[in-house]
Amino acid sequence: MLATPYNHTMGSPATFFLVGVPGLQSSYLWLAISLSSMYSTALLGNTLIITVICMDSTLQEPMCFFLCVLAAVDIVMASSVVPKMLSIFSSGGSSISFNACFTQMYFVHAATAVETGLLLAMAFDRYVAICKPLHYMRILTPNVMLGISVTITTRAVIFMTPLSWMLSHLPFCGSNVVPHSYCEHMAVAKLACADPMPTSLYSLVFSSIIVGSDVAFISASYTLILRAVFGLSSKHAQWKALSTCSSHVVVMALYYLPGMASIYVAWLGQDKVPLHTQVLLADLYLIIPPTLNPVIYGIRTKQIRERIWSLLMQGFSHPGTHGS
Repeated sequence: MLATPYNHTMGSPATFFLVGVPGLQSSYLWLAISLSSMYSTALLGNTLIITVICMDSTLQEPMCFFLCVLAAVDIVMASSVVPKMLSIFSSGGSSISFNACFTQMYFVHAATAVETGLLLAMAFDRYVAICKPLHYMRILTPNVMLGISVTITTRAVIFMTPLSWMLSHLPFCGSNVVPHSYCEHMAVAKLACADPMPTSLYSLVFSSIIVGSDVAFISASYTLILRAVFGLSSKHAQWKALSTCSSHVVVMALYYLPGMASIYVAWLGQDKVPLHTQVLLADLYLIIPPTLNPVIYGIRTKQIRERIWSLLMQGFSHPGTHGS
């Protein structure tokens, strides 16, 4: 007799319960305050970046287009997890439905896959701007930029759809308590009654391929950039060229370092690293980049900084004239 395939309607809980940060329950108030401040900064900063770039015709260059998309992805990534975390930390609202859990998981991991692709696109933008400046606008046309964005998004969907399907069709007949503050796929997979190794292995392999290939191409871009920069005769020109890349380098470090640490600690350091450290690392990986990205680009990019300041001054100077 053929065995009935497992699916999410068989032996699966209607609700999961998110623990938050195991072992740090006494610090939940401070975590809620810190998280609320960071989330507010992320929403305000990224919304300002999007608004300024869309309003100002002088900021329609390719780098600003990718920055605008990055800001939108950062809002999605933070908003996928932070409201539920705040509910857990402030009021103990730890329950999340089965479908909501997997929807959250899908958006979180798809957003991170899109973000790494955008960092590669921005590295390519810097390469063209510095190494082929005369052909910059001819290479990075609006259609090319749109095509790059669609390709990055499609890659994330192709990666996440099989993972979500495989994990949601595992039987969950035991505990429904997730020792995490959001539906992180490895934490949820460990609750399955069947062997979760195929889904965990799929996630590790494909995330390593995506991040590894992106980092390799980014490294190649910056190798060519540095070679071109140090070939310039003027020290001032060298400094100016390098300064245009500094924001991107800082943003990449904020994204890749905690991200890779979180992934490999979860895989290799389960018995050596305390669980609350693993959870906090995974949480900060999703919160710090959306919070700091707009601050870094707002401070480092003169045009964006001046336009944001002008917009804020107009708002304070003429608060009642918006409808006139």
